[in-house]
Amino acid sequence: MTGTTTELPTIGVLVVDDHALMRQGLRGLIDGAADMRVVGMAADGGQALDLIPEASPDVVLMDLSMPGMDGVTATGRISERHPDTAVLVLTSFSDQQRVTDALDAGAVGYVLKDTEPADLLDAIRAVARGQSPLDPRVARVVLHGRRSPAAAPPPPAELTDRELEVLALVGRGLANKQIARALGIREATVKAHLTSVFQRIGVRDRTSAALWAQEHLPRATSA
Repeated sequence: MTGTTTELPTIGVLVVDDHALMRQGLRGLIDGAADMRVVGMAADGGQALDLIPEASPDVVLMDLSMPGMDGVTATGRISERHPDTAVLVLTSFSDQQRVTDALDAGAVGYVLKDTEPADLLDAIRAVARGQSPLDPRVARVVLHGRRSPAAAPPPPAELTDRELEVLALVGRGLANKQIARALGIREATVKAHLTSVFQRIGVRDRTSAALWAQEHLPRATSA
């Protein structure tokens, strides 16, 4: 009987950057990983949108500052037209406004171009798993900037025990499906808890909730 080899699932990545040298360098890095490959490259957001239907990437690695259609605009259109395609921003900019604009447009992760190659590959893997990697150098700025300045965050005691459990796992980077499995509840129940949590702690999205948990819940930072 002939043995069969089970191939690992491959993460398809579309690289979007206006610098050819950067695109080629990222292609070499990504194609060198066993579990991912580049399925297309684009020099601006418009080209990326044209390529997505045929390339069917799992993750779009998106620069922000580009001629033509910029990364924020492209991210918003990808989120609207291709909701199953995740956008991971890769940029040199860590200022509050650019980070906020990118996340509001639908980006699920944000890393800087001077990050270590292995960390970038890990961020791509995290996005493909449904997680939201955010460079720690901008995380605190984003957390404080996106919280309403008029109200201090409520103490964890205002959340139910189950909401605290869900929020802690969000802070550790788990996707809804993983949280449901860990707690023995339905994925729809996880989503309902998160809707309540967002309102209670005064955030608008999962990334901000994760950052809130990491700052306020000790269990969110434990392995």
